[in-house]
Amino acid sequence: MIRFGISHKPDDDLDDEAFLDDLVARGHTAFELGFTAGFPWKEKRCERFGVLAAERGIAVSIHAPYFAVLTIDDEDRSKQCVAAIEHTMKLGRSVGGSVICAHLGSRGAHEPGELFDMVRRRLDWVGSKVGDLDVALGLETSGTHDGFGTLGDITLLASEYPFVRPLIDWAHVHAVAGGALTEQVAFEAVFRFLLDQTEGWKMDPLQTQFSDNIFGPKGEIKHTTYGEGTLRVAPLVAAAHSLGIDMVMISESRDDKSHRAIQAEMETALSQLPVERGESITTTLSTPVRAAEVVPQPAGKYRLLHTPRPLTLSNLDKQFFPDGTTKGDLIQYYASVAPTLLPHLSGRPISMSRYPDGMDGPSFYEKRAPGHQPEWMRTTVVSSDSMGGEIDFLLAADRESLMWFANMGCIEVHPFHSRTGTLEFPDYAIFDFDPADGSEWDQVVTGGLLLRQALEGLGLRGYPKLSGARGLHVYAPLDPVHSYERVRRFVDAVGRLLAAANPDDITMELNIPKRRGKVFVDANRNAAGQTVASVYAVRPKPGAPVSVPITWDELGWMRNGEHTIHTIADRLETVGDLFRPVVAGGQTLDQAEAALGLG
Repeated sequence: MIRFGISHKPDDDLDDEAFLDDLVARGHTAFELGFTAGFPWKEKRCERFGVLAAERGIAVSIHAPYFAVLTIDDEDRSKQCVAAIEHTMKLGRSVGGSVICAHLGSRGAHEPGELFDMVRRRLDWVGSKVGDLDVALGLETSGTHDGFGTLGDITLLASEYPFVRPLIDWAHVHAVAGGALTEQVAFEAVFRFLLDQTEGWKMDPLQTQFSDNIFGPKGEIKHTTYGEGTLRVAPLVAAAHSLGIDMVMISESRDDKSHRAIQAEMETALSQLPVERGESITTTLSTPVRAAEVVPQPAGKYRLLHTPRPLTLSNLDKQFFPDGTTKGDLIQYYASVAPTLLPHLSGRPISMSRYPDGMDGPSFYEKRAPGHQPEWMRTTVVSSDSMGGEIDFLLAADRESLMWFANMGCIEVHPFHSRTGTLEFPDYAIFDFDPADGSEWDQVVTGGLLLRQALEGLGLRGYPKLSGARGLHVYAPLDPVHSYERVRRFVDAVGRLLAAANPDDITMELNIPKRRGKVFVDANRNAAGQTVASVYAVRPKPGAPVSVPITWDELGWMRNGEHTIHTIADRLETVGDLFRPVVAGGQTLDQAEAALGLG
């Protein structure tokens, strides 16, 4: 799918509804607020505009001011730049956008290593301020050889920062490539590079800009009327279609005639492309978001359509839950929730909890990548003494990976507590409240609220989620700087304080029979190699319940089983991803350990 729109700042004397209605009449489904000179709108104006745009099916993004770059030497000016990026991202949240666009800046006299160090310092600061906003920072490709921001530069930064995305200005890539983007195969080469270097969820959809331009030996000279240069939209459309790339295309042309010409050529090209129709993979999920379609193949197989990563599915109508929920429903759920779930799984080795015949059949854990996974699926090496040295674990980098896991009967998704690059250092502490036989849910609630007070007293934030089975998980996000043993020791110390404060309800007793009638706080869930069901994972229980984040206020009345694969879409639409701050990290245990006397 391609969304098309323009970059513009609506005139202040023009009614927003009338402006947006005109965009709809022209067939636009995207729009970029061009705040390139400054911030003419406040957050409330952005919020009103965003609501009106959403009602009309228009996806809104924002272009940050041109001065807000990341390679300014002067520290005072640099602080102004990163503050402007932070403010743009906050406006992006207000307008309901998923991405804002910013330029990296010029190379100056810096060596590549110096530039990356400089940019990383600025991104560290931005991330500490906006990492939990659920708005991405799209770094735009440079249009000159003097500029910093090749596609390779940007994909490297995107691999390091969860909130950073590659944003392609096709005119810029065309200019620095000396006019190479003239054929479909050239555009496909760019897409393939991105597919290889970028996690799929960071380009789903891929945010892009398009205009015609004049360029010389140093790169882009200026934008020009569409048709006067050599960049054409038809081969871009054909390339995106051939590889199943979802894309937002913003025309940054300087005149309305060019906007219309680009759109007309795009629509003509789309109308001439072959369209393969398939059938739905779900039978009980009503109106799933991004419904997956398949085409039947021999031997009961199905080929997934409209995907950049070829995938074959099987046994879609096999019943996986007693209520009739099928394997196809499970696969469609993970396909639909992928944009929300994947940031939480990014870079984390996955332990497969497999139920090949559904929740009532036999189950087993599989840690090692089986070898028959699709060739595009990413893996990472993990050292394991118990499994004889270094082994390959699978990663979930894209929607199709989640669908493959579900096709393998992985009802649950079990990620590591740490990510590639920092595998020895977890980036959250987990408090697992496990109700023993004879205990009541009210005791879990009491323990959770007591933990909230304890964490606040230690200067830490905690985020609760229903396990989806019987218990409660509370995550305290961390920067990846503490060992597993150190995190486990911290959770154990806090758990013992909870048990001492409320011995009637909370226990740290390792002897299972002695836990009866109480809630066990399992600190060993934080040991290296341990996993728990991910946020938004389905649990192998009747009704296909989901491990769902909740607010602390909801803990008193919301229970496991209340949200399932059939209801979670409505909740996400209403409250968004309550666990987004967990991805951002931003905490350490140093002060809390000192307060607890942990030397």
